[in-house]
Amino acid sequence: MNHLKRYASLDSFRLAAAFLIVAIHTSPLISMSAIADFILTRIIARVAVPFFFMVTGYFIYSHIEKKDTRYIIGFCKKLGITYLISVILYLPLNWYAGYFKNITVYQIVKDIIFDGTFYHLWYLPAAVLGVLIITGLLYKLKICGVLLISFLLYLIGLGGDSYYGLVVKADAVKGFYDLLFKVSSYTRNGIFFAPMFLALGVWIGHSKKQISKKLSITGFTLSIILLFIEGMLLYSFKLQRHDSMYIGLIPCMYFLFQFLLLKNGKSKKSLRSISLIIYIIHPWMIVLIRGFGKAVNLEKILINNSLVHFLGVSISSFLFAWVMVLIQTKLKKNEPSKTGRAWAEINLDALKDNAKELQNSLPDGCKLMAIVKANAYGHGDIRIARTLENEGVKVFGVATLAEGVGLRKNGIKGDILILGFTNPKDIDCLIKYCLMQTVLNYEYADTLNRSGKKIRVHIKLDTGMHRLGEDYNHFEELEGIYKMKNIIVDGIFTHLSVADSLKEEDIIYSKMQIEHYFKTVSYLKSKGYNPGKLHYQSSYGILNYKEPRCDYARIGIALYGILSNSNKTKTTLNLQPVMSVKARIALVRELSRNESVSYGRTFTSPKDMKIAVITIGYADGIPRSLSGESGYILIHDKKAPILGRICMDQLIVDVTEIKEVKPNDIATIIGKDGEEEIRCEDFAERCGTITNEILSRLGNRLEYIYQMK
Repeated sequence: MNHLKRYASLDSFRLAAAFLIVAIHTSPLISMSAIADFILTRIIARVAVPFFFMVTGYFIYSHIEKKDTRYIIGFCKKLGITYLISVILYLPLNWYAGYFKNITVYQIVKDIIFDGTFYHLWYLPAAVLGVLIITGLLYKLKICGVLLISFLLYLIGLGGDSYYGLVVKADAVKGFYDLLFKVSSYTRNGIFFAPMFLALGVWIGHSKKQISKKLSITGFTLSIILLFIEGMLLYSFKLQRHDSMYIGLIPCMYFLFQFLLLKNGKSKKSLRSISLIIYIIHPWMIVLIRGFGKAVNLEKILINNSLVHFLGVSISSFLFAWVMVLIQTKLKKNEPSKTGRAWAEINLDALKDNAKELQNSLPDGCKLMAIVKANAYGHGDIRIARTLENEGVKVFGVATLAEGVGLRKNGIKGDILILGFTNPKDIDCLIKYCLMQTVLNYEYADTLNRSGKKIRVHIKLDTGMHRLGEDYNHFEELEGIYKMKNIIVDGIFTHLSVADSLKEEDIIYSKMQIEHYFKTVSYLKSKGYNPGKLHYQSSYGILNYKEPRCDYARIGIALYGILSNSNKTKTTLNLQPVMSVKARIALVRELSRNESVSYGRTFTSPKDMKIAVITIGYADGIPRSLSGESGYILIHDKKAPILGRICMDQLIVDVTEIKEVKPNDIATIIGKDGEEEIRCEDFAERCGTITNEILSRLGNRLEYIYQMK
């Protein structure tokens, strides 16, 4: 909530900045005083565009820091689409202004990349280019180095902007800028202007240190005075080629931004959309206001009076933007609500904390392999994998080829190991999507090898589970796999079948499996083979058998903050459940004594009761075995026992003791409600199964809501 309050002032100032840009293009005070108008539009209003760049830098820093290339590309793509729409929107005005007369390909390319195809559109390509530059620099340098390079670029830009008349007295410098202006008409572009303020926003986001209110006000006041003096001196000596860039803008924007972060207020996402639309649409409004003024003979009021003209353009631009946002909001309201019936809430912060906790519990040199099979145990494999990859996880495990391909198609870059069977006919998919395949036994490896194509694999050893894998003591077959010219062995692993049990006989069996595994690894090494990455531990493996150390630990269910069952473990970690499952109350009704509910009439009321119908059933993944006395859910921090059989789309609960219950209230199936909690482990136990099954069978009708600070 504190973040929302801090960001609220940034959202509010976006609107003010949009109107300042309108002022730049309408000169509100020009009919009264040229000097006053210059101060307003060419000095004060110059904070607007740098502010927009700083906001961008401030918010994308966390993604750059994590090298979240997907987000950066997506952000630039979104800006690019906005730019394309804007270009199309202004084609009629371009045509009317004679833009297409004698136009060359060179001019079109120059305008698209740097100048904008209409006078105000330069900002959009500048933002894209600036973000790419800053991202590239931050991937290579520390923030201080990025700031220094950005400042040096800005100094070059100053020479082609406000300080042009001063620097071009030297012929060599003039020649440099003449050449530069053949590429871009101005230096206020994505190379010399945007990086400075993007970097400034990034710096503030990076430092995470707030300066005091007194310092921010004092700093802003002094810097705006210096900016005023700088602007007036440059204006008086007629040094400016353009007037977008000043030295004083840098400290001015720093202190202004810091001050805005200190102010609290109600955040409104709609202001972001409104300010962007005002920026894009206001030149059209200038044309329309002028046209309307001429049509009704009101030029003196609507055109010649610059202040009224400014107000007319501002109001019409705002109203247009407001209507567009209302339409967009209405269209969204026509879509079904994600929390309208039944849904799963996925806490990505808990996921990240679990990943750190698990990684910290591993021995040095052992890395977490995130198992995201079965739709990440029902949590949504794409979103889970993206989040983990951004947190530094580089290896993922899936069960099927389709799961691996799905991750690749959605931009997951890390290694992906298919733990199950892949039809040899689909070898081309393994290669195309850079997937590693598990070798199930010698015959399977031979089939893959005979394809004649190089395939990366991990060999599965059967050390006692007798499911998949080549027998651990079949040394000749294992050596044969390593000799196959098309099989590139990247790793070798096994699976412990009773790692979740601390019974003495199960501990002995698990230790025997581990011994068999490392005996085989040692043999292969003695024969000169590189076994590749080693891994034998799953979630319970790292909790009960931390040694000996391997290269990977395959973490599945524990990553999601739960365990398969309630069995005790040798090691206890601070893991947080990632998922909650919730649904709505459809209706509340009275049930008289001796009346039955649901299919089969398995429950008959022993007294007058109040019941509620909950909008979730076995088609959503709630096991029918939960029907009867063993099952309950949570409503208003109280337990509500399940009555009768669970239906395909609903279940019925007793709410006699929950006085305040009403239709549309939220019921918690798995998760916390106040002081009460239904743990997935307990839920699964009451269903007579394990958590893995509960989570992986969740129906595709559930909506997913991903939550993150």
